[in-house]
Amino acid sequence: MDELSTIKIDKKILSVASLFEPSDERAYWLSRTPHERLQAAELMRQIVYGYDPSTTRLQRVLEIAHLKRNKKASGRHQDLADLEHLP
Repeated sequence: MDELSTIKIDKKILSVASLFEPSDERAYWLSRTPHERLQAAELMRQIVYGYDPSTTRLQRVLEIAHLKRNKKASGRHQDLADLEHLP
């Protein structure tokens, strides 16, 4: 189970603030450890862009396949030699 599926949002809380008044968010995040800050940044990235671990692995496979195809198509001796060392 990924972290994103365990997060609950409390929709009853609402905070209204002026854009011109200083925020206490900076002090809050500076009080967190670097590990906690990275975890929060990763969670926000997953919320915004979605999370599917199979997609990232599939993208890598497709990149290698395209690289192999392009190297074969170029016909250069060095590119053909490189093909022997690609997974």
